[in-house]
Amino acid sequence: MKNEKLLLEVKNVSQIYGSGTRKFTAIENINLTLQEGVFVSLLGPSGCGKSTLLRIITGLQKPTEGQVLYRGMQLQGVNPHASIVFQTFALFPWLNVQENVELALKVKGIPSEQRTKHSVELLDRVGLDGFENAFPRELSGGMRQKVGFARAMAVEPELLCLDEPFSALDVLSAETLRGELLELWLSGSIPTLAILMVSHNIEEAVLMSDRIVVMDKNPGRIIADIKIDLAHPRARKSPEFQHIVDQVYALLAGQTQPDALELGSAPGEPGPTRRLPQMAISDLSGFLEMLNDIPEQKTDLFRLAEGSNMDSDYILRLADAAELLGFAKVTKGDVELTPLGETFAEARILARKEIFATRIRRIPFFQWLLTMLRASDRQRIKWDVVQAALELEFPPDEAERQLDIAVDWGRYAEILAYDDGDGVIFLESATATVAN
Repeated sequence: MKNEKLLLEVKNVSQIYGSGTRKFTAIENINLTLQEGVFVSLLGPSGCGKSTLLRIITGLQKPTEGQVLYRGMQLQGVNPHASIVFQTFALFPWLNVQENVELALKVKGIPSEQRTKHSVELLDRVGLDGFENAFPRELSGGMRQKVGFARAMAVEPELLCLDEPFSALDVLSAETLRGELLELWLSGSIPTLAILMVSHNIEEAVLMSDRIVVMDKNPGRIIADIKIDLAHPRARKSPEFQHIVDQVYALLAGQTQPDALELGSAPGEPGPTRRLPQMAISDLSGFLEMLNDIPEQKTDLFRLAEGSNMDSDYILRLADAAELLGFAKVTKGDVELTPLGETFAEARILARKEIFATRIRRIPFFQWLLTMLRASDRQRIKWDVVQAALELEFPPDEAERQLDIAVDWGRYAEILAYDDGDGVIFLESATATVAN
């Protein structure tokens, strides 16, 4: 390992989008340091601002407040000492593998002969020797991401930033690529002085990192900074490894709060509007059935994820949805069904719909939406009108996502209906009125 000299400082950084009454805080008061010789993971649920922070660190985005220092100097514009690998492969389909890698060197003004020699060496180093003339469409997902790694490393960055680089890959390809990247890093085969990786996969972060910076959302903020002292290669089944994973699960899962806090506020009301977890009802039902079949009263979320082959972010969203609806309680990384959750898991289809309808009617978000519909002409309202109202609370893409979730849940509960042709949301009870 290299000397742990201070490489990067993030001081009191916040990112706020919008203006006036339409302000959204993506990340708030972030303070972070990064030393040479350290592999650090930014870990947290979807929507906590991890990727936003990474773009600020690389200089692709200027923060609203605070500053980023690189080797003690305030960062101005794009950081020339950093490269970034995105979760999507971001390769140019009309260029072959070697040309995609050489492109990064060409931008730096490296002469043609040097570009060719360096790119061939890099491709050999990442295991793509023989594929120099192949086009991206001819490669598997894992191989395409290797090209992305080679291109990022071509300019020999001091800081290599990874934005969920394995999330678009199948399980086996991701596992192979993690191992190969670690081998390159630990052996010193790449000139990189530090790696900063964004992830929502808890096991991945514990497997690869020297430090894990844990973030939470609404707004995005750092809630823990955990040092990992386990030697490489790390055994996933070891008690030490599993203890750390369990610790992080407990941090991210939190603890079920009283209803006033758990349900949050409605749009337009004081306090944060509770986001609806992005979760299909069929997946939630399967999760509750799974819990109901387990003899123990409490189930460790980490063990549940491990046994069901679901990633940590997915398990945490399932638990979040179950909490919100009152079907489960979470305490220190353990989840247990409530009596209502057991009833739902054992109920037939129509009974489940009735229970679900009762539960979502108590959520302030749904109360707000139902009030809007009841007050509108014929209990019908344009999708765009509701989304515009939600954009006072959320960024546009999140507002659309929240409305998507609300309509899906409302349709399952037979409370809401949606006419895709006219782009109109209406109360299910209004269907009969319109027909008459």
